[in-house]
Parts: sequence; structure tokens; C-alpha cells
Amino acid sequence: MARLNRNGVEIYYEVHGSGPPLILTHGYSSTSAMWHGQIDALSKRHQLVLWDMRGHGQSDYPDDPEAYSEAMTVGDIAALLDTVGADTAIVGGYMSLAFHRAHPERVRALLIIDTGPGFKKDDAREVWNKRAYDTGDRFDREGLDVLKSLSAERASVTHRNARGLALAARGMLAQRDARVIESLPGIRVPSLVVVGSDDTPFLAASDYMAAKIPGAQKVVVPNAGHAVNIDQPQAFIDAVLPFLDGLEAGASGKTG
Repeated sequence: MARLNRNGVEIYYEVHGSGPPLILTHGYSSTSAMWHGQIDALSKRHQLVLWDMRGHGQSDYPDDPEAYSEAMTVGDIAALLDTVGADTAIVGGYMSLAFHRAHPERVRALLIIDTGPGFKKDDAREVWNKRAYDTGDRFDREGLDVLKSLSAERASVTHRNARGLALAARGMLAQRDARVIESLPGIRVPSLVVVGSDDTPFLAASDYMAAKIPGAQKVVVPNAGHAVNIDQPQAFIDAVLPFLDGLEAGASGKTG
């Protein structure tokens, strides 16, 4: 458990285990604690890096709106990999797609969990962004009490103030263009898409990503919502470990 200073913004992170690097990014308004139930299983054979995005959890909450963006988050991931000495890593979360678009040479494989790839059409992106801005406004008005009205995963998380979450909604959750979704056919690393069967808003997005990313695998976890690793922790591990083990088997085959 440590902190990385990124131009005056302290980013909280944890490193567990050793082996091929695996970095997991939490969703908006959650924290790295969402992965704590998977630490034992995922750190047995990997150097597992968990972290809190800026404006979340134990990281800093800068007051400058310009400190929150997809590009800043991608930069944070790159800096974390540098800090733990990882040239490449298995990368997980929506921001993994954005990170791959910016740094494909640093991505060994993708874990795409309960997320979407963004939007090609401006009107669909505008609907998403209106929700993101409305969420930011709610955090400004109501403070951290907003979390209680969200999913069970978020109702139990710990943030220090609501201002960072409001700024993150506008700068990191809101989307500016279609570059990420348009990058899917160009992905050339092994990819696993995981989604809960009850995560209705993201089922079609998961089908789309599995179809557009060459060679992608997809697992639908029964009786799970948007936090599949929390709703069905064992089923999540059962989905992810064979994929990770296959990467190592492939690597040893190439070098053997």
C-alpha cells in the first residue's frame, strides 16, 4: 500500500503477490476495495496492482477540473506500471480500452469487466454524458449521501469528499469522442469480456465488444449484476483464472 505522486496529485495503490503484472481499475464512484475479495486468487501467480482513481477512495481529490480526464487516468495507469517496474501488463476495466488505444505496446492482455466501449453516435453519447453531468450535480448538491442510492457495491465504499466525485463524473465518466469504440477491431492482444447476466445496460455492449475485438472470449456470469465480482465472486474467478492461465501457458510455449 503506497502512493504515487503525479504532478502533485497523490495516487493510492496496492501491490499484492508476484509474477506477470495485472492491474485492475475500479468503476466510477467505486474504489480499489471492490477487488479485495479477489486478491488471494489473483495474486497467487500475478503481481496484482489495485489503485484508487483520482477523486476516489484514498487518492487525492484535486480542486482543478482539468485534473480529471480520460487522458489523466490513462497517464496514471502508465505511471503506476512504471512505478512497479512493469513494461507490459494485463489490464482490466473500461479505462483498459482507453489505455490500450494510447499505449498498445504496454498491454499484454485485456480484461473487460462490466463495461462498455463508449458510443459511435453523438446522440447516444450525449444521453450518457447528460447522466454523467447529472450525477456530478447530485454529488455537488447532496454530497456523499448520493452513494446510498446507488448499487450495494457503492453504498459501502469510502470516499473523503463528494467534490472529487462530482469533478470525476464530468471529466472522467463523461465521454468526448468515439476513439475507444473505433479502436476495437485493431486490438491484437488476448481479450476476455465478462458481464453479469442481470447487467442489462451492458449486455449488448459486451456482445458488441466480443464481436469486434478479434479473437475475444466472452463469459456471462449468471445471477450477477453490474458488480459481477462482488455478486458472484467464485464464478468471476472461475471465469478469469482459465484466461490468465492460458496466457501463461501460451507464454511458456513460445519460450519453451
